[in-house]
Amino acid sequence: MTYDVLTMGRISVDIYPNDIGVGLADVTSFGKYLGGSPSNVAVAAARHGRATAVVTRTGDDPFGEYLHRELAKFGVDDRFVTPVAGLQTPATFCAIMPATHDFPLYFYGRFPTAPDLQIRADELDLDAIRDARIFWSTVTGLCQEPSRSAHIAAHEARPRAGLAEATGTAGQFTVLDLDYRPMFWDSEEAAREQVAKVLPHVTVAIGNEEECAVAVGHGTPDEQADRLLAAGVEIAVVKLGPEGVMAKTRTERVVSAPVPVETLNGLGAGDSFGGAFCHGLLAGWPLAQVLDYANASGAIVASRLACSDAMPTPEEVTALLAERGRLVPEAVAQ
Repeated sequence: MTYDVLTMGRISVDIYPNDIGVGLADVTSFGKYLGGSPSNVAVAAARHGRATAVVTRTGDDPFGEYLHRELAKFGVDDRFVTPVAGLQTPATFCAIMPATHDFPLYFYGRFPTAPDLQIRADELDLDAIRDARIFWSTVTGLCQEPSRSAHIAAHEARPRAGLAEATGTAGQFTVLDLDYRPMFWDSEEAAREQVAKVLPHVTVAIGNEEECAVAVGHGTPDEQADRLLAAGVEIAVVKLGPEGVMAKTRTERVVSAPVPVETLNGLGAGDSFGGAFCHGLLAGWPLAQVLDYANASGAIVASRLACSDAMPTPEEVTALLAERGRLVPEAVAQ
């Protein structure tokens, strides 16, 4: 089948405290959820009715079984999710401190490597990757071999020039989430070197100002967006924190103001943004409406405890937009 959104990279079990506002040392109970940014994006897009799948690896253990069940529950195809012998499924702990907007992450089972960093190029279904309407990956997948070579092979299967002619599918996008986590890299320079290898195949790049700085150097958000466009990207999305998010093409610049909510857990909002952004792109909405919809989707998750379980439905997103006096994208598309 041809997927609307096919993501590749990290997966884990998120272990989130039920006790809010206290440090991990004082937490007494936890809940477990599917996690990992590309996997969350696939879940988010599925919530918006998109056919999605994820290419990743787990350990051959009960947590791996749990992740398969969760993907199925959310309607994400798990045929490209397989176990790696000898490695454990990673777990990610966080503390939830909404009063100070502090949500520190602690990664377990990722050092020196993790199953999802053992994806190999010769294991990939390049036809499925080539044919997907959106292929989504993150910078983290480039941090070590063999995952790095697998990600490069996946991007090379989707040449920016001539992709529609090669697949017979119009309106395809190749998205790179500039997600940079320093604990997985020797240096920012090392990450920038690897990003440069895949940018020639990318049509959409998404990141905050710090992540854009790793990819293309420091500067104003407009300067960073312009550098991404100069590298051949068609849509550069720069998240501006409390000022919202900007998207820039060669002919258009739009900014979506924040959608204020009472933040409970800031983790996962970016993945919800990503899944909703994919939905809006595929729906053919104007860029400004895609941003508003994605912004509202991210805000909803920020107001909830979990990530994957918290991904909103289209009805929830459009209700929030209408409540805040924003234009509902479906009305624009009609």
